[in-house]
Amino acid sequence: MFRALLLSLSLGFFLAFQFVVSEIQLGSRLVVGENSLWVSNNGDFALGFFNPPGLPNRFSIGIRFNSNSIPSDQRKVVWVAGADVVVSDNSSYFELTRDGELVLCDSSLGVPVWNSKTNRFSVSSALLRDDGNLVLLNDREEIVWQSFGTPTDTLLPNQKLPASEMLRAASDSRSSYYSLHLEDSGRLELRWESSITFWSSGNEVVKKKKKKKNIGAVLTSEGALFLEDQDLMRPVWSVFGEDHNDTVKFRFLRLDRDGNLRMYSWNEVSGIWKPVWQAVENQCRVFATCGSQVCSFNSSGYTKCSCPFNAFISASDPKCLVPYQKPGCKSGFNMVKFKNLELYGIYPANDSVISQINSQRCKKLCLEDSACTAVTYTNDGDPQCRMKLTRYISGYSDPSLSSISYVKTCLDPIAVDPNDSKESPVTVTKPHSICLPCLVAATSTTLVLFLGFQLGIVVYIYQRKKKLAKKKADRFSKATNPKCLMIFSVDEIKAMTDNFDHNIGPQIFKGVMPENELVAVKEVESTLTEERKFRSSASKIGTMHHKNLAKLEGYCCELGRRFLVYEYAKNGSILDHIVDPLRSKKLTWRIRTETCLSVAKALCYLHTECREFVSHGNLNCGNILLGEALESKLTEYGFGLCAADKDVEDFGKTVLALVTGRYEPEGVVSEWVYREWIEGRKESVVDKRLEGCFDVEELERVLRISFWCVQMDERLRPSMGEVVKVLEGTLSVDPPPPPFACARSSPTNSSESSQSLYEP
Repeated sequence: MFRALLLSLSLGFFLAFQFVVSEIQLGSRLVVGENSLWVSNNGDFALGFFNPPGLPNRFSIGIRFNSNSIPSDQRKVVWVAGADVVVSDNSSYFELTRDGELVLCDSSLGVPVWNSKTNRFSVSSALLRDDGNLVLLNDREEIVWQSFGTPTDTLLPNQKLPASEMLRAASDSRSSYYSLHLEDSGRLELRWESSITFWSSGNEVVKKKKKKKNIGAVLTSEGALFLEDQDLMRPVWSVFGEDHNDTVKFRFLRLDRDGNLRMYSWNEVSGIWKPVWQAVENQCRVFATCGSQVCSFNSSGYTKCSCPFNAFISASDPKCLVPYQKPGCKSGFNMVKFKNLELYGIYPANDSVISQINSQRCKKLCLEDSACTAVTYTNDGDPQCRMKLTRYISGYSDPSLSSISYVKTCLDPIAVDPNDSKESPVTVTKPHSICLPCLVAATSTTLVLFLGFQLGIVVYIYQRKKKLAKKKADRFSKATNPKCLMIFSVDEIKAMTDNFDHNIGPQIFKGVMPENELVAVKEVESTLTEERKFRSSASKIGTMHHKNLAKLEGYCCELGRRFLVYEYAKNGSILDHIVDPLRSKKLTWRIRTETCLSVAKALCYLHTECREFVSHGNLNCGNILLGEALESKLTEYGFGLCAADKDVEDFGKTVLALVTGRYEPEGVVSEWVYREWIEGRKESVVDKRLEGCFDVEELERVLRISFWCVQMDERLRPSMGEVVKVLEGTLSVDPPPPPFACARSSPTNSSESSQSLYEP
């Protein structure tokens, strides 16, 4: 039974009416525009809507501190439903449904954007407990779901982080990809981009055969962080806050936006949250804490971020990229020396390490390697040369460091040379030209003989492969590879799709697995990838998991045909919705912008969060599928071979197709949209079927970033990580220069060609 025990007006963070409840009945609802809250019995915690930082027109639903002893601006959010899920309409709501599910519904979309998936557990009521835990109870008062079981970036006292779970830092312009993992090997790890571990707890790692599933991280009310092993009935690792065992009413553990894990206590006297422990003592040792800049400490002991390459880059370029680029350095290169500086690559983070080498040899290796942009030399008893192969570099500068870094630059005039050493610059000269006709004449006879021999071998191998093709297909049929992907024959694909009867997109067919599981079957061109590489790529893709990547269930590679079997997406492809007047009504402005952001996040994951760089290679509206709630699912990823900037360009064209509702030959839509935008008629490019229902501010941001993506000079294109931040609204974006050759001739726009992506 729902019993309202107190009604009061709060002028705090949520600015809402508070309802202290001992029980939340089925059918209870919180609405954005009504500013109501569910509050725990003791009043210490409240659940309600709030504006995420930097998103004044968006709302998330979450739990925060609510005690009267804590000022309203200090009432920290400790849990958010769906982590980064937001809604945008004042009539959006959060409800405990009659079916026993917690549901967050965005009224502008008309669909749920998050739910607790508890309709099978006979939920009878909900309760926000005095410890800040939101629980769902069945008729026997048993907990069947709890917010403590789905943490976001914070742990409260007595909340357990189980093995194989994680905390992820709240999103901002530099730290969207920091996470805390509890491995089933028994260690806590802080990671960047899910793959770079820069801190771990000091306990012994459990051997693979004895991995612990019953180990958990727990923050105690006394101010200690334990790793508890339930089998041993004791902690296997622990740390203590500086106020451990002091009388403190409120504590929490948080993975902060700067990537550090900290324990906080509420200080009644000073009225602030005081950090009493942090995992990484030296903040500059947090991986990429300054993004693509260098971290150091000022005279007051606070960290600062700066760019040591300012003398070599345009003053209007705040991205602080290493100045060297392969094209344009015809006269040779110079290696500029920086003392007391460590550098490391971040996009991608794959420094090449060479041991037992001196500093001069380290510098020379980079100079002679066209892919190398910078090196760092260290010698703390074990001399190492760390070679960077990217322009996106971060680092740490401090007088205590013995490291020396060399940064490659062109031998062009510069205003200031920070190289204060007396070393002479080393240059690379072009090799002498070779007499090509002489070489051809000398080898032609040998080549003819070799080709004749090779031709005989090719004919033999081809005929042998043809005979074995059917047997090979049968051997793989109804099998799984080591990545647990199903491998199908062409006949099985035909049976699954009812002979390709139900088309749900370009070369995409609805299928039914033997277990009655629905799937989407995509036929791909067999000429794109030879068989061995196709199988290898499929196996690798089977290990990838992202909410906006369609999960690969299996594949078929037989008799010259290639099929990919993905999880089913009920609403088909984006292209089908663009070209179909009836289905296009589902593509509201909100769905279109959410699709852009979702696809951007998926590409960012492929480019930076996998063990190695993965490109899409063929992004277009036809391989973006829509699930039941119109959520985006990307297909065909991982089979194309291209650089990141090609995916960025394809993304820009896809965004413009979504905005305009036009899917035309390459370049036509983009050039027309840019002309309309530059002449002040941006509203005219929006799909007329939206009937004017779009956000002008969002339109401007989306158009700007898409024009940056389709720049003919690929060096001007942003990374997908930067695109995500722009679309999220956490990073501003400059008006772009003319992206097309035809547009560059315009005298009106020629002065803009050197502009940067970001506003100052």
